Amino acid sequence: MDTIGIGIIGAGFMGKTHAHDVKTLPLYYADLPLIPRLVGICDAVPSSAKAMKEQNGFDFATSSLDELLARPDIDAVTISTPNVFHRENVLAAFRAGKHVYCDKPLASSYAQALELIEARKNVKRPLVAQVAHQFRCFPAVMRAKQLLEEGRIGKIMSFHGAYLHSGSIDKNKPIGWKQDKTMGGGGVLFDLGSHILDLLYSLLGDFSELFASTRIVYPERPDAAGNRVKIDADDSAWILLKLADGSQGMVEASKIYTGTNDDFRFEIYGEKGALRFDSMYPNWLEFFDNTRSEGPYGGERGYTRIETMSAFEKPGGSFPPAKFPLGFLRSHVHSFYNFLQSIYAGTPGTPSFEEGAYILKLLETAYASAREGCWKKV
Repeated sequence: MDTIGIGIIGAGFMGKTHAHDVKTLPLYYADLPLIPRLVGICDAVPSSAKAMKEQNGFDFATSSLDELLARPDIDAVTISTPNVFHRENVLAAFRAGKHVYCDKPLASSYAQALELIEARKNVKRPLVAQVAHQFRCFPAVMRAKQLLEEGRIGKIMSFHGAYLHSGSIDKNKPIGWKQDKTMGGGGVLFDLGSHILDLLYSLLGDFSELFASTRIVYPERPDAAGNRVKIDADDSAWILLKLADGSQGMVEASKIYTGTNDDFRFEIYGEKGALRFDSMYPNWLEFFDNTRSEGPYGGERGYTRIETMSAFEKPGGSFPPAKFPLGFLRSHVHSFYNFLQSIYAGTPGTPSFEEGAYILKLLETAYASAREGCWKKV
């Protein structure tokens, strides 16, 4: 059985998540055509790279991107650095002939994303390039897409999506790089909004126009050293969106929702039915069939909770068995599995860099709308 060497760029939370994907994927999927192996970890902080190597069994650790990419035993890299570094990381990986699995958003701007698409076209060797929008990989989400494609929801009337955290409520909490617009490219709209926009885009298709509003709750916050610094990254964002047929909906992204943890939700309302999903209850998709009969005491109408649980298609649905509850990391593993399958089959990665660029176009259009206070064509 062939192996594929993996290099990870960035030893933070998402770097650890990708290491988990590589290490556990063979347990979840029997008879993998490619067995991933952790080869190298690269981080700008040498001690972080060293700790990651020792804890996770990498062959080597380095603070040099060039050293990592020069290794012939590394076939693919995952990129989990701050957004501002994605462009240079991806370009370097393409020049070195490596497949790329990049965290969202793809880059710090739409223009950079287009540059990355062009760079991939110019590489002689066919390379798989994929964006890590793992929320597409919940069984409940995949079942929702199936119902939509089957026409069970009918014409879309309205929709709502939200990704909510509570981590920015405390005004005295030191900021991280995601509260620094020069590092992240934007605020919570880039960080959380990119996820919910991608999910709705994958289910409903292109958007035609939008109207957005953003909010910075505290104009100053402390940095890691305790110095008060000016904040230019949004804490909350709201977007009204229209589909091409005129259907309207709303998206929220916020880190100032008291009582939330990692709350990712969507609702889709159609002529024939409706769908609801909440990541805090990830084992069910709620489906309302509007074609069922009404009657005394309700007839047959009402939401059905579809038990999606861990019911991935084979070969991913045997361990753990489909009836076991789903966890956050499991969707990441399936997303990485899709990446490896694309490498093996020579097919494009999904979500593609083109899809990642579209999300950046939406984000930039939303910021322009928020600044100008008007509807914007996408």
